Amino acid sequence: MQDHTLAKIESLGLKLPEVPQPVAAYVNYVRSGNLLFLSGGLPIDGETKILGKIPSVCSVDLAVEASRIIILNRLAVIRDAIGSLDHVKQIIALNGFVNSDPDFFGHPLVINGASELLVEIFGERGRHSRTALGVASLPLNVSVEINLIVETVGM
Repeated sequence: MQDHTLAKIESLGLKLPEVPQPVAAYVNYVRSGNLLFLSGGLPIDGETKILGKIPSVCSVDLAVEASRIIILNRLAVIRDAIGSLDHVKQIIALNGFVNSDPDFFGHPLVINGASELLVEIFGERGRHSRTALGVASLPLNVSVEINLIVETVGM
């Protein structure tokens, strides 16, 4: 069976990474009925981690890229959980946390990288509710963390 959503990702010149392993005492997701509650993902791509406060250490542009990396990581988790990204009925909610300097207020710009990528991949199924918050610090000093709630087709 062809995964049309995965083909869409590849047509954008992107690829899903290996499923990231949790960095602490939690699981990548919990399923409740047709909902998947995904734990917060970090901007880790292989050995590369996007670190630091925005914008003093990490530029806004790099933080936007971090949010896109996180979405690809979260999509790898979803695919692992349900077998195919074609089984995603709707991205319900996205919560984004930005490791920001106290006088930075561009949190929505950073998290737009994630939101826009979801819509680019899933179309209307990628539109979601959202929270974008600035925080004093994040695990491993990463620049961004994002979690998702996803509705799947009845399985």
